[in-house]
Amino acid sequence: MAGYGDLLRTPGVLRMISSQLVARFPNGMISLVILLHIEGITGSYGAAGVVLAAVSIGQAIAGPVTSRWMGRWGMRRVLTLTTLVSAASLLGIAFLVAPVPMYVVLGFIAGMSTPPIVSAVRTIYPKLVNSKQLTGLYSLDASLQEIIWILAPVLITFVATQAGTVVGLVLVVVILLSGCAWFILSPEVGRVRIPRSKRSLGKVLARPPILLATVIGFLLIGSFSAVEAAVVATFSHGGVEAGVVLAVFSVGSLAGGLAFGHLPMGRWAMVRRLSVVAFGLALTTLWVNVWWIGATLFVAGIGIAPALGVLSAMTTASVKFSDTAEAFGWVGTGQLIGAAVGSAVAGFLIDGPGGVTAAYTAAAAFCTLALVVALVFVRHQPDLRERGASPIPDTEPVQTIG
Repeated sequence: MAGYGDLLRTPGVLRMISSQLVARFPNGMISLVILLHIEGITGSYGAAGVVLAAVSIGQAIAGPVTSRWMGRWGMRRVLTLTTLVSAASLLGIAFLVAPVPMYVVLGFIAGMSTPPIVSAVRTIYPKLVNSKQLTGLYSLDASLQEIIWILAPVLITFVATQAGTVVGLVLVVVILLSGCAWFILSPEVGRVRIPRSKRSLGKVLARPPILLATVIGFLLIGSFSAVEAAVVATFSHGGVEAGVVLAVFSVGSLAGGLAFGHLPMGRWAMVRRLSVVAFGLALTTLWVNVWWIGATLFVAGIGIAPALGVLSAMTTASVKFSDTAEAFGWVGTGQLIGAAVGSAVAGFLIDGPGGVTAAYTAAAAFCTLALVVALVFVRHQPDLRERGASPIPDTEPVQTIG
């Protein structure tokens, strides 16, 4: 914890962490408020699901593209443009009375224009701290993002149910514009210039650690989405239990990140941290009880932020600085696809004969597969204990597949 205090006293770090958290806060609100809004208009959860799918597809496509644009046109230009387009499309969903296909188009535009805040801030971090501090900074970032998933769903649910979904969407836009403006106008964003990449789009995936981080992220986030669907299906009929259990999941991640995320990251760091998550998720399959599920998800959560910290560190350490933004874009796209697949698989299993227990089993299977992948390909994970997580200098060659 003392190391985190030193990090936050480093010039620019607290401002970057705080502003990007506010800018990303709508990420924990958009899906829920769009679901409630479209269902309220159409009376159909199916129609709402189609609109949400369009948002997710747009985000998955845009991730590496808009991240790469920042090296061509600059962070501030890309972030400003995407923020304004995203805000306009969300306001269109809020105020336009239109057929479902129009909402699908607007949802796709909102997804495509999601500001690449994560890629931007994680590209800036190596310029704020030394290589030894960088692994701790990524872990702190992964830990604090749990605040979004603890508070945002509660806030937007309260606003949407008490004041209406239009007000909820307007609130999302206000937070989006305010947070992104704070981030964009921060001096650190203006000082960091991403060199224009000389490689074609997608070439970064030929680097084994980046492909590995994308695959592990896909499986890990897939496990989270599956367990979230299982929890909602298990407890939503009983009142607040589902929200409390998922909050405990996030609290476990926050606690694990703050307690263990700063530890040195060797080649086996991902395996150890995923082992904790897989163990906790495996325990959820034994007994469907609110106290048991809450306790086991807290255990699983302890490994989440530390594992996500390793993903960020290995991504940065495995590419040249000019490719960091695009690399984070691909890793983010993998996670978005994983979220969609995990939810779909869990939903199918919940409706089947296995019920919610099968969905918890699927969540554990996703994470166990991520653990197996990390174990089998451990030699492709960089040892960051000595050199830290700084990007490879643009003058040095990097290992690629093929």
